[in-house]
Amino acid sequence: MTDQVYLTAIVPENFAGWRLDRTLAEVFPDYSRSSLKNLILDGKVHVNQQVVRPRSTVSGGEKIEIWIEPEEKIEWLPQDISLNILYEDEDLIVINKPAGLVVHPGAGNPDRTLVNALLFHDRNLSTLPRAGIVHRLDKDTTGVMVVARSLRAHTSLIKQLQSRQLKREYQAIVVGNVIAGGAVEAPLGRHPTQRTCMAVTDKGKPAVTHYRVERKFKAHTHLRLQLETGRTHQIRVHMAHIGFPLVGDPVYGGRLRIPKDSDENLIRILRNFKRQALHSTRLELKHPETGLPMSWEAPLPTDLSKLIAGLRDNG
Repeated sequence: MTDQVYLTAIVPENFAGWRLDRTLAEVFPDYSRSSLKNLILDGKVHVNQQVVRPRSTVSGGEKIEIWIEPEEKIEWLPQDISLNILYEDEDLIVINKPAGLVVHPGAGNPDRTLVNALLFHDRNLSTLPRAGIVHRLDKDTTGVMVVARSLRAHTSLIKQLQSRQLKREYQAIVVGNVIAGGAVEAPLGRHPTQRTCMAVTDKGKPAVTHYRVERKFKAHTHLRLQLETGRTHQIRVHMAHIGFPLVGDPVYGGRLRIPKDSDENLIRILRNFKRQALHSTRLELKHPETGLPMSWEAPLPTDLSKLIAGLRDNG
């Protein structure tokens, strides 16, 4: 078993008056501020041999000690899981991800993930960071995703994501009547009390979502959305933030709302729609080797098509 990591440093004098969590993020840049804050809360950070709080301030000159337990490594194994491949060559694999498929193995999902399926499809992906995954979709979000198949492709796609050249368009059904298109520009970060959730917070990272109305229904709206940034749960949180949560969203959607005068078919569809009504419909990028623009589209899955049809038939 690997021994725990021990880190130590002296707080620079010019950091006087800074909060401890901010100080640690500057002194130990290889670790995220949120992970360092968790270490403080777990009593793994000592300042001058004393346990402290994240909001404690420093004066400069203190000795900081941190003990980090090694993470248990999860071995990623190839597994024969069906993939809906839209395109592949020496550099790229483009897939249409179904609902219910987790992208990465992790706590609670040690296997049967997209990564396990990709490793079965191409064992060489084990040599790439995260098996070639450069962007993610939530477990129950469907649609088009691109995976790097070579190191040059991985590097290129990461750069395209950072420079916003890799464009992603989504379709969603939201609760409420959206009058017109617009943009949500609101920073996103971890929820202050619910660690598995995201929230709009002043301390979060910049996030921008553009949306336009595709079709209006009696009490719902069909939207097309584009991301400028790719934060965790971005569309789901942003739309809930402006009062239009996604249909079926189990985390951010609130209670089930059924419009008055809904027919039996729509009532049944809405009650049985147990995932966020979100689909990655189109992806555009420049090919890592040729530089030529490429794009792919994934058709709406059956459950989302039935939802739209039910809303349409109900006026």
